[in-house]
Amino acid sequence: MDHQITLATRFQGPPGTGNGGYVSGLLAKELGLDALQAGVEVTLRAPTPLEQTLEIRRAAEKASFHFGETLIGEAVAAPFELTVPKAPTYAQAFSVQGQSPSLDPNSENIVPGGLGFHPVCFCCGADVPEGQGLRVFASAVPGFEGVAAAWQPNEAFADDAGWLPTEVIWGALDCPGQFAFYVNGVRTGLLGRITAKVIKPVKASDQIVITGWQINVDGKKHFAGTALFNQAGECCAYSKQVWIGRMD
Repeated sequence: MDHQITLATRFQGPPGTGNGGYVSGLLAKELGLDALQAGVEVTLRAPTPLEQTLEIRRAAEKASFHFGETLIGEAVAAPFELTVPKAPTYAQAFSVQGQSPSLDPNSENIVPGGLGFHPVCFCCGADVPEGQGLRVFASAVPGFEGVAAAWQPNEAFADDAGWLPTEVIWGALDCPGQFAFYVNGVRTGLLGRITAKVIKPVKASDQIVITGWQINVDGKKHFAGTALFNQAGECCAYSKQVWIGRMD
């Protein structure tokens, strides 16, 4: 059934527009649990406006976001498998957290005057207060070909049963894919597509590790993988992402 939604400013990614992972998770959730556990592909067609009424439309096996006549994004069921590298431990990721581009005062900054690479981002922004943003601070980890973040979710993101909602999981999977390139000197552009699979529920009380790694580059398209591991070291979700161009 078609319905409407308004995205609050705190869910921004690029300044003034919605966080790609979070927006994609909201849209993917419209397809239901079976699709989420097999895989959903979301293609983002235009920036998501904040504090505006968006329409969610359902048609057969597809869900889409619209702002007036503008198609923002669309989700389709897309079962997939991804080879996920073994993750560093929480302690290993935490030990290098201070080296994350999110916390680097000398990082080329998207928002002048803020801390780190992307200070206002719902996923990785260091200037977003606890309980308002996810604060996923991914960094290069010795011995791992990519980045990892030691993440302790704030209880504000838990549902009534103590689990992380789909859109929060997808949001947390977002930025580590970009950071896998950034720590190697490549500044990618916007998230254009994300295909994700949630294998099992994630407790908000867990100490979580989120990883990101490069897959390949094809012209202006940068392909990355990300994964989320619970406190027991189990892979609970993963994604394949396409980042387009360069973010200026």
